[in-house]
Amino acid sequence: MRRRHYARLALLGALVLGPLAIAEAGTVHGTVMNGTTGKAAAGVDLVLIQLQGGMQEVARSKSGAQGEFAFDHPGLGAQPMLVRAIYHGVNFNHALPPGTSAAQVVDIYEPSKDPKTINVSSHVVIFQPNGANLIVGEEYQIENKSQPPLAYFRSEGGFDFALPQGARLQQVAAAGPAGMPVVQAPIDKKNNRYSIAFAFRPGGNSVRYSYELPYPGNTATVKIPTIYPGGRLLVVAPPSVQVSGDGLAPAGQEQNMNLYGREDVPAGTLVAVSLSGAGPPPDQNAGADGGQQGGRDAQQGGGEASGVGIQQVPGRLDVLKWPLIAGFICVFALGAILLARKPVMAVAGPAPAEKEVPAAKPKKSKASAPVAANVQAAPTNGAPSLAEVDAAISTSLDGLKERLFRLELRHQAGTISEEEYARERARAEKVLRDLARG
Repeated sequence: MRRRHYARLALLGALVLGPLAIAEAGTVHGTVMNGTTGKAAAGVDLVLIQLQGGMQEVARSKSGAQGEFAFDHPGLGAQPMLVRAIYHGVNFNHALPPGTSAAQVVDIYEPSKDPKTINVSSHVVIFQPNGANLIVGEEYQIENKSQPPLAYFRSEGGFDFALPQGARLQQVAAAGPAGMPVVQAPIDKKNNRYSIAFAFRPGGNSVRYSYELPYPGNTATVKIPTIYPGGRLLVVAPPSVQVSGDGLAPAGQEQNMNLYGREDVPAGTLVAVSLSGAGPPPDQNAGADGGQQGGRDAQQGGGEASGVGIQQVPGRLDVLKWPLIAGFICVFALGAILLARKPVMAVAGPAPAEKEVPAAKPKKSKASAPVAANVQAAPTNGAPSLAEVDAAISTSLDGLKERLFRLELRHQAGTISEEEYARERARAEKVLRDLARG
């Protein structure tokens, strides 16, 4: 599990920071393992993909009798790349962050077409006014608890979603347990319904998409379609926007955003959400949020150790800034090198923190409150347990991703000055360096 967190931190750094070090590059070795059978997988087709420049295929290979494989390419270790294993027509992606040099394990699973393999636990909708338009991001958290572990996949589309009337779909992405979003090609099912063909691996997965709606006169009523039953709906909007809706109840405020929740929304429900008000002006938003973030930095010693409640609300809705992310993909070998050479210590945090699931419904807890239990420091009379280390690292990374999401969304919408944007980016970079130093 530590290796997975190391990879997440290195990958996050690659999306945020510029080149910080030069790593060993050129070769990667690994093994393809079948997570369903627990055995090495022979004869699996493998593709090496270069992420910079639009996911270009640069090499092909096939796993040997013991599942072994190797790739040679000058970009390996020097830039973010991807190994894709193709098994029974299903793509299983494995990220290779900058600085990667150790042997890799690429997991594949036997595919299943049974929809009961997955369960949708939460649905988050975040609104951001942008002049005459309303930018909307939605995210679903999907759990795969199949035993034995299987990957849910349907080539005709295994996950359906619907847009409100008049919405203009921008982009769709999905992420597996490793947390690396991959842009998906939406399958048009007509009448504002879409689907994606994505392999949902065992563990936590997510689907997120963004769209625009007309927002004439700074007012609109958006009818949110719900397709999957039982999950919690959470609506997020700036405090300058008044929100009311069917069954929505105020759920507090985090990171200068108001939260509204509704439990157990039945499938097939249209939840009407009324909004009015413009986005906050740059000075007002920057001052309020900047001060709040500064206070958190001071309280947490310069690192987002424990995260904040909102971190799992828009959570990984960074799909709203995919064009920007494409420009952020650059080398971050320092974090990978440091983490590979020294143990990771649990990070203490006094503020409440959520786990992996947005909508204040953590994966490890069924509580409906908008924030979950604190991430505590390791006991002073002994070494921290692996579970404590994993929880602290996961929460820190998710908190940092949320900060970046909010920052880029505000920058895109023009509600933050360039000076404040640069200042907040610098803070995020410092947090990442602190995490890398352990």
